[in-house]
Amino acid sequence: MCNDSGYVPGEIPAEYLDFASASGKPYPPAPEPLPVPVIDNHTHLDFAPGQAGTAGVREALDAAEAAGVRGAVQVGTDLESSRFTVSVLDAEPRLLGAVAIHPNDAPVLAAEGTLEAALEEIEALARHPRVRGIGETGLDYFRTGSDGVERQQYSFRRHIDIAKRLGLALQIHDRDAHDDVVRVLLEEGPPENVVFHCFSGDAELARTCNEHGWNMSFAGTLTFKNAGNLREALAVAERQLMLVETDSPFLTPHPFRGRPNASYMVPFTVRFMADQLGADLAELGSELVANTERVYGSWEDTAAR
Repeated sequence: MCNDSGYVPGEIPAEYLDFASASGKPYPPAPEPLPVPVIDNHTHLDFAPGQAGTAGVREALDAAEAAGVRGAVQVGTDLESSRFTVSVLDAEPRLLGAVAIHPNDAPVLAAEGTLEAALEEIEALARHPRVRGIGETGLDYFRTGSDGVERQQYSFRRHIDIAKRLGLALQIHDRDAHDDVVRVLLEEGPPENVVFHCFSGDAELARTCNEHGWNMSFAGTLTFKNAGNLREALAVAERQLMLVETDSPFLTPHPFRGRPNASYMVPFTVRFMADQLGADLAELGSELVANTERVYGSWEDTAAR
């Protein structure tokens, strides 16, 4: 089978789908491939099944490609996963990367006196030519108490500065902190490309993103039955600011919620988006790819910055 893009869908190996996660739950069945191959703009392949390192990553990306997902942005959340991200970029042309210290980790590192050194290493890792984003960074008030807010905000400001100086996109983790995330962004002055990863706001936040040209990345959470706020946000979000992601191995789309997620499951969310928007699936896929490459650049461009 071949479509107008020239992409020939493959078949996801049964052994990949049969892989059981640490919870003992197998991966969901493969979706029907998308008519236009898209890009998963946020995944954590350091959790990929199979062999450690590049082999497991290759297996995960082969499975994604068979479902019409031609590439991904591998995202680091601490030094270990950010180092992993950089280590796989040269070996796998279907990947670009993003590196950062997660907001939940910032107060811990600050208390240990190691946050500054960690941020310096993040900046050094971010100079790899295939690292195109600083993230995931931001604010998370769900797990961090009031005593950690100031340190989270300091770390967020430092990440914004790194993104601006290096000319990289900013991938934002925003949980229970919408007002402060927007305030800090405006106080610091955002980089050219801002992405609200796993968009968790409502129509009001979507309108704010529209106003400032900030991208909204929708994940499997959009398909959850109790996610009316996300569907309202999708309805008002400008199409040129929409991205799609898995945040795998987390946030598996309905009806497989609770089972492990992977990049090959992007089609479930894309189809749900098209249904909600009344959009042609191929046209939406083409728009999502164009938006993603506007934010991160071309996957084929390997020139050093």
